[in-house]
Amino acid sequence: MELIRLSDTGRSVSVRLHSSEPVLENRGVRYYSAEAIVSSDFVNGTVYLGFDSTDLDDWGLFLDAVEQMDEEDQDGDEPFTADWPGDGRTAYLRFVADDPYVVEVHDGPGTGIVVAVPVDMDEDWIAEARARLAAVRSVLGE
Repeated sequence: MELIRLSDTGRSVSVRLHSSEPVLENRGVRYYSAEAIVSSDFVNGTVYLGFDSTDLDDWGLFLDAVEQMDEEDQDGDEPFTADWPGDGRTAYLRFVADDPYVVEVHDGPGTGIVVAVPVDMDEDWIAEARARLAAVRSVLGE
């Protein structure tokens, strides 16, 4: 199941769950196994990415922030940037809300390799991202 899918006609970055069952649960926080997948004409790759149940809230907050930024139409400012999941404990995505969006996939604790993917998002992408998040929350019981 895909939690995140950011794509245009030639490129995509997605995050897919390996299982709806947590790999670990500690003090009410569930930890899940997933992978980040980059697909383009130039480069294709997959890297392990782990996240916990609180990271789902962070993804929702990111979507809120981008939507608010788009409504305020901030010209000339530095682009909004956020990492998901945070803490650098696994590979992570860095989102740069610019025109076009740039999604960097960081294999931080592993190889240190970073792949930057510019993605020309359509105007419905936030609604689609919220629908994916809701579906994943439902499957995970979050």
